[in-house]
Amino acid sequence: MSTFHVLVIDDETALRQIVAQTVFRAGYSVDQAATVREAAAKLARDDVDAALCDIKLPDGNGIDLVRDSRGAGLNTTFIMITAFGSMETAVEALRAGAADYIVKPVRNEEILHRLGQIKALQGLREENLALRKEVSERAPKLFRFSSPAMNELDRLVGKVAPTDSTVLITGESGTGKGVVARSIHGQSERRGGPFIQVNCGAIPENLMESEFFGHTKGAFTSADRARKGLFQFADKGTLFLDEIGELPLHMQTKLLHVIEQKEIRPIGSEQLRRVDARIIAATNRDPQEMVSKGKFREDLFFRLSMFHVHVPPLRERVDDIRGLIQHLLAQVQPAGGKAHAMSLDAAAEDVLTAFPWPGNVRQLENVINRAFILADGETIMLTDLPPDVTRTSGTGVRAGTPIASEVTLREQLRRHEMAIILRAIERAEGDRRAAAERLGVGLSSLYRKLEEFEREGLISDRNLAPTGSGGSSAA
Repeated sequence: MSTFHVLVIDDETALRQIVAQTVFRAGYSVDQAATVREAAAKLARDDVDAALCDIKLPDGNGIDLVRDSRGAGLNTTFIMITAFGSMETAVEALRAGAADYIVKPVRNEEILHRLGQIKALQGLREENLALRKEVSERAPKLFRFSSPAMNELDRLVGKVAPTDSTVLITGESGTGKGVVARSIHGQSERRGGPFIQVNCGAIPENLMESEFFGHTKGAFTSADRARKGLFQFADKGTLFLDEIGELPLHMQTKLLHVIEQKEIRPIGSEQLRRVDARIIAATNRDPQEMVSKGKFREDLFFRLSMFHVHVPPLRERVDDIRGLIQHLLAQVQPAGGKAHAMSLDAAAEDVLTAFPWPGNVRQLENVINRAFILADGETIMLTDLPPDVTRTSGTGVRAGTPIASEVTLREQLRRHEMAIILRAIERAEGDRRAAAERLGVGLSSLYRKLEEFEREGLISDRNLAPTGSGGSSAA
C-alpha cells in the first residue's frame, strides 16, 4: 500500500500544528489547512486518505466540506472534531458522510488509534481489490512448450520475474506478448498487486498525459473531478505498456523521467507524487530501427530493454502448434456450450500444423473457435476449417513460399471432396437432409460446403453442375 496521507483541517494554529506533528511522528504523510477553501483545494488532488476536520471553520462548515467531497467522488475518510456536547452536529456529520468524530479536547492516543483503524481498513480494501483483479485477470495455465525457442523464453521469464527490472518484449502481432507480460507479473513478488495493461496506440494523443499521470479537478475544461492516472492505479504492481512504439516523443520523455525518478506530477498539480510500478513494455516493431530513424528515444530504449525477450512467430516454432491446439480447445469448450469434449481429425490437424499462421497464436485461436462452433459432432473435421487455411499445405508454407505441385494436390483433394458430396446428393435424389445424414455432417455444414464450391468456381450454380474438364463427375 502507498504512503498514507492525512490532512489536518483546523483554524486554531496551535492545535492544528500539534496534531500534525503527532501524526507525522507516527509515520504518516501530513498536510495542513486552516480554511474550507484551502482544504477543498488540497482535497481536490484526490490523494488524501484521511482528514481530521474541525466542524466550525472561518469561511464555512466542515460538514459542507464532507458533502462536497462526497459529491465530487473523492475517497477521503473524514474524522470530525467537535466541541463537547454538540452531539446533534456530530450526528449530522456522520449523515453527511463522515466516518467518525472526536470530541474536544482531543487526545493524541485517540487520534492515532482512529487513523490506525482507517489505515487498516483501507489496506484490507486494497488487498481485496487486488485479489479480485488477480482472479479475474489470471491467465490460464500454459501447456508445456515443445520448441527449444519457447523453452528458452520460459527460462528467461523465470529468471527476470522475481526482480524489479524493466522488461521489453518484442515479437509480431498475435504471438502472445501479453501472455508473457502476465506470466512475469504472476511469478513476481508483485503478483498480489494490480496488473494494469494499456495499449499505447489506443489513447488519443491529447489525453495521454492525463491517462498516465492523472489530473486535478479543474485542470482543464472537462476535468469536473480529480482523477488518478495509470501509474497510480498500478502502484505496488505492474504497468504493462503494450505497443510502446506508438508513444509520441514528448510522452517518451515523460515516461523516461517516471522510470528514472519514480515520481509523477498530475496535470494541474504542483506536487510530485511517488509511484512504485514495475514497467513491462511490448512492441511489434523493431525498436532499434525506430531509434535509428529518430522515432524512439535511445535513452528510453536502453532503459526499457534492461532485460529484452523476443517471442518468436508461430511459423518458427511448429513443434508447439499441436500443444497449442489442445490448449485452445480446452479453453473454448466451456464457452461453446457443448457438454462433450472435442477432438481434432488427423487430416485437420495436419493442415493446421502446415499453415504458416501470419496472424500467429491469435489467428490460430480464432480458427479453433470458429471450427468449434461449426463442428456437428465430437470431432473437428477438415470441412470445419476456413477455406483460406485448407487451401494452403505443408512444406511450402513452412518455407514461406507455396509450391505449385502441392497447391495442385490440395485442389485435387478439394475436387474429390466435392465429388463425394455431389454423389451423396444424387443418391439421395436431391434430398439435402438425407445426403447430410449419409455423409455424417450437419445440414448447415452441407449447405456451407456447396456455397464454398460455387464461390470457388467448382460448380456452376445451384443445379450442382461441376465446371471445367478437370472436375470430377458426380455420377
